[in-house]
Amino acid sequence: MRMRDQSKQLLQKIYSLSREIGREIVLMGLCGTHSQTISRYGLRSLMPKNVKLIAGPGCPICVTSQKDIDIIVNLALAGIPVATYGDAMRVPGFFGSLEEARRKGAKVFPVYSVDEALKLKNNYPDLVFFGLGFETTVPATVYGVQQGLTVYSAHKLFVPAMQALLDGGEIKIDGFINPGHVSTIIGIKPYQPIKVPQVIAGFESEDVLIAVYLLLRQIKAGRCVVENEYLRAVNPGGNPKAYHSIFDVFNVADAEWRGLGIVPRSGLVLKSKFKRQDAKIKYQSLIARINLSQSQEHPACRCGDILRGIAFPSDCPLFRRVCTPETPCGPCMVSIEGECNIEFTQHFPE
Repeated sequence: MRMRDQSKQLLQKIYSLSREIGREIVLMGLCGTHSQTISRYGLRSLMPKNVKLIAGPGCPICVTSQKDIDIIVNLALAGIPVATYGDAMRVPGFFGSLEEARRKGAKVFPVYSVDEALKLKNNYPDLVFFGLGFETTVPATVYGVQQGLTVYSAHKLFVPAMQALLDGGEIKIDGFINPGHVSTIIGIKPYQPIKVPQVIAGFESEDVLIAVYLLLRQIKAGRCVVENEYLRAVNPGGNPKAYHSIFDVFNVADAEWRGLGIVPRSGLVLKSKFKRQDAKIKYQSLIARINLSQSQEHPACRCGDILRGIAFPSDCPLFRRVCTPETPCGPCMVSIEGECNIEFTQHFPE
C-alpha cells in the first residue's frame, strides 16, 4: 500500500518497540472488519518478524454452533417460515443450509433488518427470526421481540469468549485488538476484568497500526489496561440505552460457540415473560425429535481452530481445494467477516 507519513512513523515506532521487547508477541484481532483491513493492506507482512497478528472469534456467523444451524434448518424444513441475515443462509450443516432448504420449498427469507422480518410476519404469523450476532445486533432483536416477533436466539456476549481464549491456554495472547462495533454498545468497562493489554480500534489501516503501537507500548511498560483508539465512534460508556435494553428482554446463560465449546454466561435467552415468542420453547417438541448427534462440522474443516487463533486458512486442507466461497465447507468461508472468505477474496480473486 502507499503509506502516508503517519503510517511510516507508526511502523518505525512499532519496529523500535518490538526490538526493545525482544520476544515473540502475539496480538489477536477480534473483529472480522479488522481482519478485512489487515488482509487488504497486507499489514501482517509489514510487521516485525516477532510481532504476529492473528484472528480470533470475531465473526458472529462463524461462531454460531453447528447445533443451532441444524435446528433452524430443521424448523424450516418442517414448514415453519424462517427469516435471518443473509450470510447465515449459506452456512452448511448436517441437514444442509437454509439456502438449500429454500430451494427445497421451505419458506426461508434473507433480510437486512429486523424491520424486514416484522413486515414478513404480517404475511407469515408463525415466522421465526433466527437472531445471531454480538451486542451490536442484539438491540435490533430486542425491538423485534417487543413488537411481537418470535425469535430463535443464537445471540452471544463477546467478552466471555475473550476470557475463554485466555483460559484455554492453547496460545499465549499478549494483547487484544478489541472490536469497534461491539464497543460502540458496551463501551470500556466490560473489558476491564480481562487482564491483558487491550485497544479498541477503528477500521482504517492507520487505526490498526495505532492499536498495534499502543499494545506494544503497554507490553513494554508491563501495563494491562483498555485503551480506546476509536474515539470518533466509541464513548467510554458505550451506548447505555442500547446496552441495557438487551437485559430487558434477555437473560444471560451458557452458550456453545463453534471452536470454543460451551462458554459460561456468554449466551442470551429470552426471559420467561417472552416464552410464547421463544422458538426454542414454542417448538421444543419438534426440536427434541431432531437427531443432533451428527451436528459436527466437516471432519477436515479447521474453522474452529482458525476461530481460536491456532491455525490460518492456509493450514486447512480444504482451503481453495474443496472449500471456496461458491462451495463453502464451513462458515469461515461463508461470511464476509470469516477469515477464510477474507483470505480467499483478497488474495485469490477471480
